[in-house]
Amino acid sequence: MPSSPRQSIVLFDGVCNLCNSSVRWIIARDRQEVHRFASLQSEAGRRALREAGAPEALPDSIVLIDQVGVHTRSTAALRIARRLGFPWRLAVVGWVIPRFLRDWLYDFIARNRYAWFGRRESCMLPTPDLRRRFLDADEPPLHGAGLEPTPEASEVRTPPLR
Repeated sequence: MPSSPRQSIVLFDGVCNLCNSSVRWIIARDRQEVHRFASLQSEAGRRALREAGAPEALPDSIVLIDQVGVHTRSTAALRIARRLGFPWRLAVVGWVIPRFLRDWLYDFIARNRYAWFGRRESCMLPTPDLRRRFLDADEPPLHGAGLEPTPEASEVRTPPLR
């Protein structure tokens, strides 16, 4: 679980260009620095999931661990945005959209993210200035993390662990 009630942990697909861009976007808007980060492929990410009591099968794009629990898909995205302050806090209006519709759109984008945005050969390395916000900053970068696009939008799987 996060180290303080105010903090949360954002786990992301470390080889996905969209996911890495999303993390950079969150960092730029997280003025209170409430979010910490780790790739789903890292030992730190797997440890955070174990400590939070996360289920074995999770989507391979984004997971949020906060004081309430483990959140995935559109719920994770909305909870992250809510803590970024104005104007991003206004994303709370997304809660009026039924979850199955929000998750359908989220899964559609997640399923196509490698084709539309590409992927990296290795997980992102944080800049020296951002290292303190990454749980896995001291781990060596994972090369060829082995994540493939999810064939079905409804399929939930755990990324390969090394």
